[in-house]
Amino acid sequence: MELLDQRHLPHAVNWVCCRTALEVAEAIRALVVRGAPAIGIAAAYGAVLASRGDHFEEELSLLRAARPTAVNLMWALDRMAAIANRGTDRLLAEARTIEQEDLIANQRMAEWGAERLDKDCGVLTHCNTGSLATAGLGTALGVIRYGYAAGKIQRIFAGESRPWLQGARLTAWELSEDGIPVQLIADAAAAHLLRSGQVQWVVVGADRIAANGDVANKIGTYALALAARHHSLHTMVVAASSSIDMRTPNGDAIPIELRDPEELLTYAGQAVAPLGVAAWNPVFDITPAELVDVLVTEKGLVEHPNSARMHDLFGA
Repeated sequence: MELLDQRHLPHAVNWVCCRTALEVAEAIRALVVRGAPAIGIAAAYGAVLASRGDHFEEELSLLRAARPTAVNLMWALDRMAAIANRGTDRLLAEARTIEQEDLIANQRMAEWGAERLDKDCGVLTHCNTGSLATAGLGTALGVIRYGYAAGKIQRIFAGESRPWLQGARLTAWELSEDGIPVQLIADAAAAHLLRSGQVQWVVVGADRIAANGDVANKIGTYALALAARHHSLHTMVVAASSSIDMRTPNGDAIPIELRDPEELLTYAGQAVAPLGVAAWNPVFDITPAELVDVLVTEKGLVEHPNSARMHDLFGA
C-alpha cells in the first residue's frame, strides 16, 4: 500500500510504501497518514496485509494502538476482524467497501452541511478535514467546498493548527489546488477574528463523538467553540457515523493522545525553545455538546446534540 506522506506537504510530494501491517501502524503513528476517516481506511488495508502472515491478531492489536483517540481506527479494524476467517480476498473487498462508503458519506454530508449555511457567510475551519483526511472529498472541508460552489460562502479562514500546521500546510494547499481563496490565520488570532464579524460559522471535523454529543477534535477546537458561542456565532461539526462512539458516554471517557514534547519544542529540526524546557502536548481536546449547534453526519443532522437526540439517530 502506498501512502502520500503528509508530513512533507505542500513542499514535497513523497510516497511511503507499506508492505506489512507493522509498517502501516508506524505510518499512522508517525502521521504519514492522518485524519480519522483516512486512518480507518489505512488500517483496513493494513489488516489485509496482516492476513498474509501468521500473526493476524497480534498485528491488528498493533494497528489499534497506533492512535488512541480516533474511533474510526477501531471501527474499521472491528469490521475486518469480524470477517478474518474468510480469507485475504474477502478482506480486501471489505477494505475497498470501507473506502467507498466514506466517499459516499462525504458527498452526502457536504450537501447537507452546505444547505445549513447562511447566504454570504464567512467560515473558519481548523486542522485538515479534506481529501487528505478522508477517502476523497472531506468532512468539514467538503461542506466548505460545496458551500463555496453554491455561492453561500464568501470568506474562508483556516487556522494554522499548531504544532503540525495541518491548516497551513494541508488545508490551505487543498483549497489553493481547487482554486478556492482562503486566508490563513495564527491560531491565537481566532477569537479576534470571530469578534470582527467576518465569520458566521466555525466548521470543523471530529475524531470521536461520544454518546452525549461531546466532540474530540484537534486541539484548539474547544477554544473556537467557546469563542463562537460568546459572540453568538455557530459551530458545525461534520463527521461520518464511523466517528460516532455510542459506547463512550461522554467526552471525559475519550482518551486524549499525548504526543512527543519535541513536536512543540522544535520545528523542522530546529529548536524553538530553550534547552531543558518541558512541554505538554495533547493533540486533541473535548468540545462539550452544548457548544455544538449542529452535527452533520451521512445519516442525518443533529441540532444541538444531546444524549436523547444522539440515541434517536444512532441507537444505543
